[in-house]
Amino acid sequence: MRKALVFAGRYFRTVPLSIGFAVVILATSLTVGTFFGPPSETTQHAWAAGVTTVIDMGHWWTIVTALFIPWDPFQLVWGILGSLVLLGVAERLMGWRRLVPVFFVTGLVGVGLGVLVQWVGSLAGEWWADGTSYDLTMDPLTPIVGSLLTASAFMGPLWRRRVRLVTFGFLIMFALYDGDTSTVYRLIAGLSGLVIGHFLAGRRSRFVWLKSSFQEARVLIATIVLITAIGPLVSLVNPDNSGAFGLAGSLYGDIFPSASDIADLCAGSTSTLCGDMQKLSELGGFGPVVLTFAPLALLLVAVWGLRRGRWFALWLGIITNLAQILLAFVFFGLVFSFATLSDAGEADLQAIDIGEYIVWGGSTVLVPLAVAILLFVNRRRFSIRAPREAVVRFWVVVAGTFVVLSFLYVVVSSFVLDTFTPAGTTVVDLVLDLPRRFLPVTLVGVTGDVLIPAPGIASFLFQWIGPVFWAVFTVAAFQRISAIDQTVAVGDHQRIRALLRRGGGGTLGWMDTWPGNVYWFSENGDAGVAYRVINGVAITMSDPVCLPGREAETVRAFAAFCDARSWVPVFYSVHEQFLPVFDEMGWQYMSVGEETLMHPQSLEMAGKAWQNVRSSLNKGVREGMTTRWTTYDELSRTMIAQINAISEAWVSEKELPEMGFTLGALEEIKDPDVALMLAIDAEGRIAAVTSWLPMYRDGVAVGYTLDFMRRADGSMPGVMEYLIASSALHMKDLGVEVLSLSGAPLATAPVPKGEEPPAPTVMTELADFLARTLEPAYGFSSLFKFKAKFNPTYSTIYMAYPDPLGLPAIGTAIGKAYLPSMSARETLALVRTLAPRR
Repeated sequence: MRKALVFAGRYFRTVPLSIGFAVVILATSLTVGTFFGPPSETTQHAWAAGVTTVIDMGHWWTIVTALFIPWDPFQLVWGILGSLVLLGVAERLMGWRRLVPVFFVTGLVGVGLGVLVQWVGSLAGEWWADGTSYDLTMDPLTPIVGSLLTASAFMGPLWRRRVRLVTFGFLIMFALYDGDTSTVYRLIAGLSGLVIGHFLAGRRSRFVWLKSSFQEARVLIATIVLITAIGPLVSLVNPDNSGAFGLAGSLYGDIFPSASDIADLCAGSTSTLCGDMQKLSELGGFGPVVLTFAPLALLLVAVWGLRRGRWFALWLGIITNLAQILLAFVFFGLVFSFATLSDAGEADLQAIDIGEYIVWGGSTVLVPLAVAILLFVNRRRFSIRAPREAVVRFWVVVAGTFVVLSFLYVVVSSFVLDTFTPAGTTVVDLVLDLPRRFLPVTLVGVTGDVLIPAPGIASFLFQWIGPVFWAVFTVAAFQRISAIDQTVAVGDHQRIRALLRRGGGGTLGWMDTWPGNVYWFSENGDAGVAYRVINGVAITMSDPVCLPGREAETVRAFAAFCDARSWVPVFYSVHEQFLPVFDEMGWQYMSVGEETLMHPQSLEMAGKAWQNVRSSLNKGVREGMTTRWTTYDELSRTMIAQINAISEAWVSEKELPEMGFTLGALEEIKDPDVALMLAIDAEGRIAAVTSWLPMYRDGVAVGYTLDFMRRADGSMPGVMEYLIASSALHMKDLGVEVLSLSGAPLATAPVPKGEEPPAPTVMTELADFLARTLEPAYGFSSLFKFKAKFNPTYSTIYMAYPDPLGLPAIGTAIGKAYLPSMSARETLALVRTLAPRR
């Protein structure tokens, strides 16, 4: 908590102007009364901007005051958040000297030009301007949006495009689907900010066509689909909207007429209209209302899949948008047919000009058509298909659900056929009517006979089999989109072993051979990377396995491979020689631990620094302890049983789950290339065991890395020091160049005497916090101190990632990699262990 407050304080010290604006709008809302609710009419006429106040009443100052007073408590909250975050970003990028004039200019242009457009439009009879000319607004978000988009010119190309696309996407969406004056003023302020930013930033803001990576393009396209999908919801939430596309919300929600509506229509309309309206009313209910939202739910699932480059999501988005076009034609066909059957409705239709018909068509037909075309044109970017088993499971679930629900509805309804309207309904009629039960009424209309059951179980099924089916379809589609193929191709294990024996992969490279990894190989087969995909994050196990000088080529090729599959590539546990490659790529990296290294050929256990280790060695000799350098295949059954018992006892003593990923267990020591060093007591029992992962060069083991480390209960104190020291001396005799005691997660190498520690950063502070938090559970710091007894040298291991925004997902994926199957009991034990002591 203290760290969070320190970070917040550090941030707020850099944005004094933004904090000041937040305080101002809070003070003005208290002063004029909008802190408690919407403004009174007197307050509006005194401080709010609009055609009425600025033009008719001559209150020119309202163009300024409208920028500093929120309309109601809801807008006050958004105004404060926007000030502290969005305006804060602008202040950090431009500095307060630029921000002040930008804030006023974009705000005044947004409101002033907006009022002018409304006034001129109302004089010309333009329907939006005429309908909103009496609206008044007070909106601090207008200058905030203008300032943010001005500041976007000072961002890098990638962030500039992201901010502009998302911001303008939502500005245009609210302007088109809501259309009140404040949404239009914000859009104008944003456009003015775009122009001002271009001139302020100079060469930095020049237009450059930035070619999108596959992943970036997918995210941008998914954002467009998302905006067009939720736009109708915006107009639905505000049924009195003035947006040009506001009619799109009419396709969803409760479209069914009430009893009073029917009474009014039947009083002065034809019997055909009256009958159709009664049919439509009888088709109503909560279930059919829910069913109207099925296309929106499918589009949201499609958006999820489009971000991941999924072929199924592409066609789900295309088909759903085309279905929305059909839905619009049927729905407005119903509306027009009802209207033309009454004199009042005919008069209303004649009063609508051709421009409004075009706008209606644009909102309900042209927008989904444009989205469908956009998806189709970019179809090559969405080529990732689900594994075969996921596809089969999807169709089994969907088809099975459809059959079960249909069978249930027909069977139950067949017992109460006499309660259906019209009389004489048969089972064949029920079967033929089934498609209507699964489609929104806006898509199938009310033509022909409409079967209506009497209240009861049949009526319940009549209303709900459609929503239930589409709910199951949506979940099944989500699962199909989320499924990824992580099968290891035949021969991949042999290929990665061959590359490791040739050389490459670093001291941790042999972990690439462990179960759970999948493999990428370069086109010429000369390089490879072991990785795991968790929640869309591809985490590597170690350094890429490649020849010296091929690091950049290998890293870039694997990153492109991940990008084509919409995975976030994360190089985990990589060493310093790869950092220049990530610098060239513009990636970020952070320390995730320290590797402790020994050099057997220069090893001399002399001097005071080695006193504790020498004591353990001498004690082991006195107690008759011996060592054995071997492999798992060479062990006797008795020795295997002893090692299993030692490991099981060690695990059973801990309530906490055993960690995996880069931490090996019993399964990993069975590899015939992995060496074991056993400590055997005077009675011939195994007192401790360590495993050593090989590091090869040209087929010769030139290094070993400590992995598995267990000691038997009751064994000699200092037995692990004895065993590791004995291993180092044995490796010296073997001619081994490097001995790694492996990495200590979240550890930091001690600062050499006479040197100042580096200045803390947000990421180093986060790593320190995690280390302190996890220490009671896993003792990373204690392990690091134990390894320091062997006077090692230190090599920092890093995690490299392309985008800081992905850190939460990356952290979650790495946590799941280490603890993939934590039980409820283990979770409770972990929480209890991590809880602060009192």
